[in-house]
Amino acid sequence: MKVDAGLIGGTGIGSILSNEPGVGVHIPTPEGLVRGKIIELERKTIFLLSRHSAGHSVPPHKVNYKAMSLALKYLGARACFASAAVGSLKENYQVGQLVVCSDFLDLTGRNLTLFDHSVTHTPFPKPFGPAARQSLLAAAKQLGINLHTEGVYVGLNGPRFETPHEIQILQKMGDLVGMTASSEAVLMKEAGIEYGLLAIVTNMGEGLGGEVEHAIVGEVMSRIGPRVIEIFKQAIRNL
Repeated sequence: MKVDAGLIGGTGIGSILSNEPGVGVHIPTPEGLVRGKIIELERKTIFLLSRHSAGHSVPPHKVNYKAMSLALKYLGARACFASAAVGSLKENYQVGQLVVCSDFLDLTGRNLTLFDHSVTHTPFPKPFGPAARQSLLAAAKQLGINLHTEGVYVGLNGPRFETPHEIQILQKMGDLVGMTASSEAVLMKEAGIEYGLLAIVTNMGEGLGGEVEHAIVGEVMSRIGPRVIEIFKQAIRNL
């Protein structure tokens, strides 16, 4: 079985993608079994993954990132697109806006790598895959959807949200804060897969205005979700 690309749905997006018609498959890897769905889109074969599993049951620090990247590598995926709900660290990134991320800072402390048994130092001059990024940017332009074309994603371990003082410090480090995508970016790069991230701003960081709670995050994602799916589908056509 071979696929052209992977598509990872995060909070609010995974549940939408689960309704796409396709065939459920299980991919065994040395890091565990990966469950997903194979769909066909414009003569391209896509492997759909729900990052947090059915019912949003797996917290960010427990997601099996290594198994997901290995499954896509075994399936021969050239690219992987992912969504991520993020908090904003800057006033110009407002709730409901979309961001095609351009760089990241990994502060998760997870120390994830596919090279535990060999000395391999992977270069990261382009933290997110340039072809995947361009596919997302082109898709938004083709669909007439405005978004931020750059943004630095700061990855934290979670599952708790940040304190006001932490947000003040993080403001000096990046534009957006999340709990999942930096881990995926590292492992997809090591697996040789172009990784493109479409972040959805669901809240302002603690102390910057508005409430920070998961219910609000889910509400924003359900509202913006259909637009995100449109961009993903067009980006896959652009590959």
